[in-house]
Amino acid sequence: MTHALVCLPFAGGGAGFYRAWKDLPDHAPRIVPLQLPGREERFIDEPFHDVLEAADALAPQIAGLAGDGPVALFGHSLGAVLAYELARRLEHDPNVALSHLFVSGSPGPWTGRTRRATGLPDSEFVARVQEFAGYEHDALADPDMRELLLPILRADVEMHENYKPVSDEPLRTGITSLRATGDRLVTREQAEEWRSATTGAFRLVEPDGGHMYLIDSPLPLIDAVAAALPS
Repeated sequence: MTHALVCLPFAGGGAGFYRAWKDLPDHAPRIVPLQLPGREERFIDEPFHDVLEAADALAPQIAGLAGDGPVALFGHSLGAVLAYELARRLEHDPNVALSHLFVSGSPGPWTGRTRRATGLPDSEFVARVQEFAGYEHDALADPDMRELLLPILRADVEMHENYKPVSDEPLRTGITSLRATGDRLVTREQAEEWRSATTGAFRLVEPDGGHMYLIDSPLPLIDAVAAALPS
């Protein structure tokens, strides 16, 4: 049975990023984007400001979205810690057959950021976020779009920068950590920290590219998923 890969967005992103992945290879899992409040079709909903509260609210949705088969989780940057906290909850959900956690562009969950963007004035905030991401989001260059996007982006960044795990108990679920070779935000050693977050299998995958390597192609993730999950 084909795995469902439930995908969590990075800061400021939405489910549309993953919905745009078309013509994937035969070995790809079934992509199941998880939409967060405050963006796209949920634009009028209040965004989350706390990772733990977000995971509590999102976990009950997974069974209905993913169906009856095996489920893996994926998240990039902010999405990585959201996926990790979801995995912690889903390990205790008898309605979800959680098989693997894929985290990308993220230090281990116990490593907080030393440089922060939360609380900066708008122009400095945008510059700092773009510095973190290693790319410039076209929509933030448009004044009208920036006005719409900034509240969501600020909420996401606040959620990420204030995140602290409630437990240091490792997961049972295996973890694959992806970190692009040109990532200037996350070091190889930080990506390796996820090894301590599980008693199951661990693998580090290093695709080419920068921190936002997924913008160029989803194939590094698809290949990593195929390598980790039974066909």
